Amino acid sequence: MSSNTQDIETLGINTARILAADAVQKANSGHPGTPMALAPMAHVLWTKAMTYNAKNPDWANRDRFILSAGHACMLQYAYLYLTGYDLSLDDIKNFRQMNSKTAGHPEYGLCPGIEVTTGPLGQGFANAIGFAIGQKHLAARYNKPGFSLFDYKIYVICSDGDMMEGVTSEAASIAGHLELGNLIFLYDNNHISIEGSTDIAFNEDVSARFRAYGWQVQDLPDVNDTHALELAIVNAKSESQKPSLINVRSLIAYGSPNKSGTAGSHGSPLGPDEIKLVKEFFGFDPDKSFEVSDEVLDYYHKAGSKGAAKEEKWNKLFADYKAKYPELAAEYELLSSGGLPEGWKDSLPVFKPTDPKVATRVASGKALNAIAAKLPNLIGGAADLAPSTETNLKEYDSFTSENRAGRNFHFGIREHAMGSAMNGMALTKGVIPFGATFLMFSEYMRPPIRLAAIMKISPIFVYTHDSIGLGEDGTTHQPVEQLASLRSIPNITVIRPADANESVHAWRVAVEHKGGPVVLVFTRQGLPILDQDKYGKAENVEKGAYILSEGSKGPDLILMATGSEVQLIMQAQEKLEAEGISTRVVSMPSWELFEKQDAAYKEKVFPKANRKRLAVEMASPMGWHKYTTDEGDMLGMTTFGESAPAEELYKHFGFTVENVVAKAKALLK
Repeated sequence: MSSNTQDIETLGINTARILAADAVQKANSGHPGTPMALAPMAHVLWTKAMTYNAKNPDWANRDRFILSAGHACMLQYAYLYLTGYDLSLDDIKNFRQMNSKTAGHPEYGLCPGIEVTTGPLGQGFANAIGFAIGQKHLAARYNKPGFSLFDYKIYVICSDGDMMEGVTSEAASIAGHLELGNLIFLYDNNHISIEGSTDIAFNEDVSARFRAYGWQVQDLPDVNDTHALELAIVNAKSESQKPSLINVRSLIAYGSPNKSGTAGSHGSPLGPDEIKLVKEFFGFDPDKSFEVSDEVLDYYHKAGSKGAAKEEKWNKLFADYKAKYPELAAEYELLSSGGLPEGWKDSLPVFKPTDPKVATRVASGKALNAIAAKLPNLIGGAADLAPSTETNLKEYDSFTSENRAGRNFHFGIREHAMGSAMNGMALTKGVIPFGATFLMFSEYMRPPIRLAAIMKISPIFVYTHDSIGLGEDGTTHQPVEQLASLRSIPNITVIRPADANESVHAWRVAVEHKGGPVVLVFTRQGLPILDQDKYGKAENVEKGAYILSEGSKGPDLILMATGSEVQLIMQAQEKLEAEGISTRVVSMPSWELFEKQDAAYKEKVFPKANRKRLAVEMASPMGWHKYTTDEGDMLGMTTFGESAPAEELYKHFGFTVENVVAKAKALLK
């Protein structure tokens, strides 16, 4: 390497360090220390290791970069700006400000080059497993001899904090088991967290831990040795079976005379006086801020433009592929654009009222298997509960280290990592992921569900055993507050269907849905099939709420429910009508879908003049008042459940026809 090259590289690295420190100082908020320490690592990634095109961040075969240590986002923003992404110096100066591209943690869709929204530690680490699965699955389906369309790598920078989070252990275990050799993680081992040295809470041998998971591990003593970093990444790229961890020792806030190696540089600005000392240390003018020389910008822009030729070569490869494999190419183009194959809905099953009772989880499984053949991009599995959640794709193999074309995923009892991996899969164009467990265990998945909602991506979360109806398992497994909790998340769609046909259309809605995650909630217990010739059509699930059964005249009362409780209010309606009380029954599988309807439709279902309303749901009553009004009531769960057979629980908690009728009459008095 010539001295001139060495000089420009050193100048570029130090420029990135100063940019990070200046941006955090101007915002008076952020984490300057880690970007200052890791600038050499980012330099090697963006100039030597990764394949990307700064002018087209969505190129299909680009390498993916994930900053799991999201607090260090100024590191990523600096290199996105320097290498020529659509990010300006003004955007850097606007760090952490209103309507800025440069948010306080990386946000997908806000800033070009950000593959996934990270922030909560461990999430980016686990998202990467989903990205790796996505790449392997695309390659298995579409790559052909001489046509390696999808061979990209997933690069991740993670921190001590990531290593402490439990989701990281879950994800690392999955990655090792599946032999995801397309993963390259760089671990910033700086021994500092907000409270001080990590020794106060964390002293495990991380390298030994990851070797035990089945990873390739390399240990580097100094992040400033860019040559060693480059060689380590080359070694990681050559390892095709094991995921790779490069354990890199760094000094937080390198270059800061008084704050390097201390917690004082982790979560707050260095301060104006210290910033000047840092600039003097690196040979910059202490009185200038956001200083980027033309020489540095030109150097990094050239690095960022190298991928354009690679993309052009890939486009030619895809054109040749399209000529030889037109059907596969057309399929990929359709699915990766978010489209769906024509006629995919034709295979949706229809249940008859003469059919035996069926649990909505079973109906869900039948719908899922019916559409699987028409939707090759629909892949997923469960957290060791596929037989219980009915989510096994019966005609397809499992995704394993030997079979990347498999469509059934065995996530093991790792709900948290399953949710995070689903987000990575959902961000792989051409893949629709689903993941299943019991509704109670959605608690383990709240971070990835919330992040999916923030990102406006559409993984499908499948939850069964949805109420006290699961019976003898008792309070620990009977969800009470989970529906209200999930509904409280902005930009989420929760669907709890009332019978088998509503369950089928819940899947239709979920597959077609864009702009946020869908949560499907199903019963363990069998339910009768509602007669669609006599009552409202199940396809109205797409409207969120609909008139299932109308009263004999203008309604005196409106009964509303979700899930299995719709059967209960249907029976109550029959008794009330027999007593001359005209009663409307509304099935309300999704509040969120209903809120998207126009005012006229809402008025049709819930006329403002009809304020005598009773809601029934075996869950927390929180939120129902909006629909029941101050003249209505709600029969719900205000305590935890009990361990007993379901029928006994219904009686104990008042979910009986007699009690619903009594509450309805009380409203009319």
